Amino acid sequence: MIWRGSKFEFVFPRPTLVMGVLNVTPDSFSDGGRYQNAEAAVARAREMARQGADIIDVGGESTRPGAAKVGEAEELRRVLPVIEALAGQVGAPISIDTMKPGVARAALKAGAAIVNDIAANREDDTMWRVVADTGAGYVAMHMQGTPQTMQTSPAYENVVNEVGAFFRNRLERLAQCGVRLEQVALDPGIGFGKTLEHNLQLLAGSGAFIQFERPLLLGVSRKSFLGKLLGADLPDRLAGSLACAAWAVGEGAHILRAHDVAETVQAARMVEALRARR
Repeated sequence: MIWRGSKFEFVFPRPTLVMGVLNVTPDSFSDGGRYQNAEAAVARAREMARQGADIIDVGGESTRPGAAKVGEAEELRRVLPVIEALAGQVGAPISIDTMKPGVARAALKAGAAIVNDIAANREDDTMWRVVADTGAGYVAMHMQGTPQTMQTSPAYENVVNEVGAFFRNRLERLAQCGVRLEQVALDPGIGFGKTLEHNLQLLAGSGAFIQFERPLLLGVSRKSFLGKLLGADLPDRLAGSLACAAWAVGEGAHILRAHDVAETVQAARMVEALRARR
């Protein structure tokens, strides 16, 4: 299996990829405000690359539950200087975490290679046309609702089956827009329109998504469901995050999105070493 875009290619099987989170926002749930300055953001990206990040995921709009919307001009002001500074300076491809086609196109022009789209539940196909036109990598994430509404009252009859049906439909829609299968990775959207129980069911059943023969991305790092289950405040969620990451690798996940890059890389390598000797 191959995942490729205009400036990268990953061939699987291979060691699990780690996508390092770089939020250049004032209000992201975990690290909001820490990397608003472009210089600080670039330094953090370089640090994550040294720690083993295979992808740097730059986001300029918080997608925590209830987050306020950000205008396109402001989002571009936040992300473009960072992407332009990083392009060609880190070996890892850069991902742009955005819901806006205009931001995606500008970020790709500035040096990004992947669009990480939490709003793949969209019906408008403009974003997918951008991906098709540019040949970028694309992460299609499942979300019920929007960041403003997703945690109001999420409901499913069978969350694993419904997310699987969503993936099947999105792959068909993407193909209709000219996006090649090799460009696409899939993300079940842990924490995006799901209750604690839904998140646990998705993690426990994540092996079901391997059937689509596309790279599976899981983002569990520091998320609120860990706090609900473990009674852990945000600074104390590393152990739970790493447990979920290790589980995901064991179930066949290909990409882990994480704030704590060095620790996540170690957890993934440990699981891989044990699996190789089983």
